[in-house]
Amino acid sequence: MRIAALAAILLTLTQSVSAAVAPNIDPRASLSVVQQWIYNYRAKPDYAHVPAAVRVLFHSQTFREPENAGIYLGFIAGAIGSNPAKAEQLVNSFFPVPPEDEWVIVRAIAYSGLPDWRNLLRKVEPKMPGRRVMIDAYLSAKLPTLSEIPLEEKKPGALDKLRAVFTKNPFKKEEKKIDMTLSYAGNQDLLDTLWGYYFATGSHLPILRIMQMLPWSKSRDTVDKLTVGSMARYTLASYAVRDAELREFLRSELPNQPAPIKEPLAEVIEAADTVQLAAVRKDALAAVEELKTKGSDARRNVNFWGQVGVGAVALGCVSAAALGAVAVGIPCVIGGSASQGLLSFWEKQQ
Repeated sequence: MRIAALAAILLTLTQSVSAAVAPNIDPRASLSVVQQWIYNYRAKPDYAHVPAAVRVLFHSQTFREPENAGIYLGFIAGAIGSNPAKAEQLVNSFFPVPPEDEWVIVRAIAYSGLPDWRNLLRKVEPKMPGRRVMIDAYLSAKLPTLSEIPLEEKKPGALDKLRAVFTKNPFKKEEKKIDMTLSYAGNQDLLDTLWGYYFATGSHLPILRIMQMLPWSKSRDTVDKLTVGSMARYTLASYAVRDAELREFLRSELPNQPAPIKEPLAEVIEAADTVQLAAVRKDALAAVEELKTKGSDARRNVNFWGQVGVGAVALGCVSAAALGAVAVGIPCVIGGSASQGLLSFWEKQQ
């Protein structure tokens, strides 16, 4: 019965998709149908079928690993924000939502960019009593919206460091706490989220944000920044190959950008115009190798490498998965984020 019901939902997605959907479609294969539909959405928005697509995402347990679901979260957020007059109706159509996936609705509303997103969140709060703590965190601004997340965490200045020296108790045992500060430099899944938002809306705002990450592709300061910067550069080039409008937008923005963005952006445009994605792949893998052998620009020594060794191995795995290098001879230890939701998606598009 479940398979038949799912097939019926999928048959309503689009006419082109419905012709390809078999009566006994495997629910595990249905995700690829929705992925293709999401990828083509901005060219021909199909708002009426967003609820059906979202139900398939929930049914496919797409959000079981939140760090790998950024692209789908971003799409839902963009869909909610794209039509303010129908936003409440759209959100209500998602219910009932599996309790373990209710966080998606909360975060998508907060990330939607709606002027009145707080009131919408308050209206649906009674349907998700188990997420009251998360809802309160967004309503009280303890958790940032997508547009409020900084590019990177603010580093303490000289005065802050000096103040800490004189105010810190030297005899007090230092308690280590988990750093839950959100930034684009430290959370690779946020790059996926921006792409998902772009697919839902066609808005250039997420593209401009992604462009701001391009200088990190030249950075040898931290593993995270190199990873996110390399991914930003490759995804821009990869999608611009297939999206003429995106290619033209990037070209129009080139003269307006500061030098740190202009150089990698010019590389993106050239790679997209000439369909030379392999060059972008090779450069990213070379950057990984350089970071492995030399460490950071700030601390080129063995101690630094010992601290980031696992992270750099993870970066190698990310690059291998993202850039199509199946056998790179690197032991992959990564298990969380790494833009895998997006990466597996673009691999299907190539």
